[in-house]
Amino acid sequence: MLFLQIMIQHINTGIISFDSEGKIGVINGAAKQLLQIPQFKDIHDLGKLSKDLLREVLNLKPGGSFSMRINSDLHLNVQSASFKMEGQNWTLLSFQNIKSELQKNELEAWQNLTKVLRHEIMNSMTPIASLASSLGIILEEDVKENERGELALDKESFMDLSEGLETIFKRSNGLVDFVNAYRDYTNIPQPELKVFPVKPLFENIRVLLKEDLSKSDIQLICELSPSDLEIIGDQDLIQMILINLIKNGKEAMEKSTNRTILLKAGVDSHSRPFIQVIDHGEGIVPEALEKIFVPFYTTKKSGSGIGLAISRQIMNLHKGNLEVSSIPGEQTVFTLVFK
Repeated sequence: MLFLQIMIQHINTGIISFDSEGKIGVINGAAKQLLQIPQFKDIHDLGKLSKDLLREVLNLKPGGSFSMRINSDLHLNVQSASFKMEGQNWTLLSFQNIKSELQKNELEAWQNLTKVLRHEIMNSMTPIASLASSLGIILEEDVKENERGELALDKESFMDLSEGLETIFKRSNGLVDFVNAYRDYTNIPQPELKVFPVKPLFENIRVLLKEDLSKSDIQLICELSPSDLEIIGDQDLIQMILINLIKNGKEAMEKSTNRTILLKAGVDSHSRPFIQVIDHGEGIVPEALEKIFVPFYTTKKSGSGIGLAISRQIMNLHKGNLEVSSIPGEQTVFTLVFK
């Protein structure tokens, strides 16, 4: 026991334990340095640092976690566990300042996004500039003045000019679509959080997608346990995510013999509500799993590569997560995990 106490005092992660009445049992040096709360004897003293932090801690279920920005220097990641000792129920909290890690990840995300933006813009602008130059040469060299003093162009040069202008038009439209997709990604609305039942949501999605899925001979199966499951979230945004995932699943199942997509909801082992979309399509190779949530990354021949990035961003705004697992050639599972 003494060894355990010494070890807890020397680790860099802040550790606090408190009993069912809120009385502090253990608080290590890292927690004291991190939280800077004088006379810290009761968990409710967390309110001296942040009332929002105290509220989140008191509502946190065993096995749960959350992150919260306290001030410009402190962004806490908090995790909870419960244990019983000498007949008394205790809660164990760990605290970490993840500010530097967030800044590093944010910088990497912006670098990746800038790289993609540069790539996409150059892919469109380079051929447009080249074509414009070629068309200028055609106009300069092939336009002749006829006997009536009018400027004329032979048929072959006219066709070259027409095809070039059409290509420029298509490339320009592609660039506009790309800019619109970027705008959508950076203008995601804040979710309006309300408690809503999942069953009507599933029924509405089934009705909306019935015709589209039946054309591809795909059946949408809904499973819900418990049947009266409720979720705190923005129902419209969650529906948008699920429809996008189901449509992705449909496209992935083009050659599949198992023509079913499962829409499933329940509660996980940490008492967190979840919704899953399970398709039996071609799957996602391991090296692509880490990239599919990066804005504008796509494995499709057509598509902006923005849907999954927006979906994960929406779940982040819900303080939840969007996770994926896949067995290539068998199935892909997307899981929306709620707080």
